[in-house]
Amino acid sequence: MKRLWALVLGLAVAFVLYGSGLDFDYVIPKRLIRLSAMCIGGVCVAWSSIIFQTLTGNRILTPAIMGYEAVYLLFQALLVLVLGTASLVLLGSQGNFVLSVLLMLGYSWAIHRWLLRDGKNNVYFLLLLGLVLSMVIGTITQFVQLKVSPGEFSILLGFSQASFGRVQPQQLVYSGLLVALLCLAFARTLPTLDVLALGRDQAVSLGVDYPRTVRLQLALVATLVAVSTALLGPTAFMGVFVANTTYALARTFRHRVTLPMGSAVAIAIFITAQLLVEHVFNYKTTVGILVNLLCGAYFLALMLRTRGTP
Repeated sequence: MKRLWALVLGLAVAFVLYGSGLDFDYVIPKRLIRLSAMCIGGVCVAWSSIIFQTLTGNRILTPAIMGYEAVYLLFQALLVLVLGTASLVLLGSQGNFVLSVLLMLGYSWAIHRWLLRDGKNNVYFLLLLGLVLSMVIGTITQFVQLKVSPGEFSILLGFSQASFGRVQPQQLVYSGLLVALLCLAFARTLPTLDVLALGRDQAVSLGVDYPRTVRLQLALVATLVAVSTALLGPTAFMGVFVANTTYALARTFRHRVTLPMGSAVAIAIFITAQLLVEHVFNYKTTVGILVNLLCGAYFLALMLRTRGTP
């Protein structure tokens, strides 16, 4: 754990200082803003993915299957379709961020309220519905994209990729405080998550209020995904890579170990990808493309290995 965080610290120092010319007036402050976004996004991705896999009992699922990112992209597409490029001016980055978070939380509340009401356990049906809604919403988004001009489509393309360049300091303050409060509030539930990892029947037999606990943890996952998506953009398969790499390194499923370690892994991936974009590819690619390429390949390899396991 300490070695991993030392690696993250070294990568952070290299990212901030390498090639900066020690310009404390412009370059370094800009890099510190992006580094802060990487830290917040890394914590969101790690916590949401690991907790979501604990609740579902499946190591190849991510919260993206619930359709949060699809709702975000549809919202951006509708904004551009209705308001055009003027939406960037009318709402501004702060308004877009707040509305995106509220819309994704409203979507999450609606499906959770419908499927998890009256103490019923419909987690698997919830996953199925989320997958179907993701496909339907994605199809509607593609239809909307066909109606916009090429210039407006390039704007939508920017929203569809994870990026640290559009993050504003005020967004970091709001999202950082929210994520910190949520993590502190739910830190007391880590032993309960360890019990949930044993399975529903075992958790109930050990005295866990399973329906209530699942609702609370799904609300935490939805909030973290909403913040990270509105702040950085969609991260697709990154959660699978982060969670499974964490399990391999930690060699334990205890959440007081896996959640901090997963945060370090996610932050290290973001910083490494940004360093490659800036100093190797010279901005000819994006962080989103590199992350999705690595994590998508890992997801495919994990699926093939799992399929071949008797």
